[in-house]
Amino acid sequence: MKIGDLCEVVRGSSPRPKSDPRYYQGTVPRLMVADLTRDGKIVSARIDSLTELGAKQSRLMQQGDMVIAVSGAPGLPAILAHEACIHDGFVGLRNLNLKRVCPNFLYSYLTFIRTTSQSQAVGAIFKNLTTDQIKKIDIPELPLEEQRRIAEILDRAEELRSKRREAIAELDTLTQAIFLEMFGDPATNPKGWTVSKLGDIAEKITDGEHQTPKRTLQGIKLLSARNVQNGYIDVRDVDYVSIEEYERIMKRCNPVRGDILLSCSGTIGRVTTVDTDEPFSLVRSVALLKLKHDLINSKFLEYFLRTPALHAKMQQRANASSQANLFQNQIRELPAFIPPLKLQQQFAHRIQAVEKLKTAHHASLSELDALFASLQHRAFRGEL
Repeated sequence: MKIGDLCEVVRGSSPRPKSDPRYYQGTVPRLMVADLTRDGKIVSARIDSLTELGAKQSRLMQQGDMVIAVSGAPGLPAILAHEACIHDGFVGLRNLNLKRVCPNFLYSYLTFIRTTSQSQAVGAIFKNLTTDQIKKIDIPELPLEEQRRIAEILDRAEELRSKRREAIAELDTLTQAIFLEMFGDPATNPKGWTVSKLGDIAEKITDGEHQTPKRTLQGIKLLSARNVQNGYIDVRDVDYVSIEEYERIMKRCNPVRGDILLSCSGTIGRVTTVDTDEPFSLVRSVALLKLKHDLINSKFLEYFLRTPALHAKMQQRANASSQANLFQNQIRELPAFIPPLKLQQQFAHRIQAVEKLKTAHHASLSELDALFASLQHRAFRGEL
């Protein structure tokens, strides 16, 4: 079956001009790609809205309709939790033929083939899928009962992954609460700590390799912004360079245990402390902070930079261009609390147990991710 034969495929639209206040910031929710990447399967429009007049120039979809991102996150599907408009970064699937396809099965299959869909996106700067490409996507034609059975199995597996992610998020909330209890909110500095600049508490602030490193199939890991997550380094999708390329890059940028990594291009503001002795290299999208450890504790600074107040400052200072960037001079000018070092060390000790739990949860989530991928492959090869 082709998607175009199963439903009406419509492209979203945006009121023009975008500067016209008659169209925006009203009461009609408008779905953005960021809503998809945050919520998962069932999504709500939380970021943007249109007026009634603006909605008439957009594309209104109903609760339960499926949408597919065609730019920003090409091929990513979702199901609407409520009535909402969609802009031109989406297509919507209307009037799905429920006698031929189960919506949950369709969602699961579109998620499974998303990598293939992404590879078909075209564009010099931003990759996009066309409405015709979406219409031509092939969907396995199976009896409805079989579709429902497959969808139910995959939904149960996804529920386990979701619960694990929720547990990790709760632990993140706990560590933030410990930080605020001990040091207060950096936005108001209620405890009156001395405030300096990152440039004054760091021995060195730089970023990764600016030239395009020559990748290899194996060797030394080459990390980019996608590998820097809050509190850990994610190596599930990582590049490699040769030992010779690594030695060239490390002359300027040599991360070691206790340094701070900060995503500074594209996705701004994810922070982690280096907690490994394994050598690795960085590209331009990651900043490296080498600290004056007689002034500042690495874990304290990591959690300080992860507070909403500092994240907001980083977003404000990132250059408004086709891709957001936080440059070295802007990082050096960011504020930094300097509480007594002994208190910083007490904080690091308190969160150590929480981080051990998080590490265990991340390991479990990786196992669940592998299980889910295996179930998907078996399901859509007819082996489940």
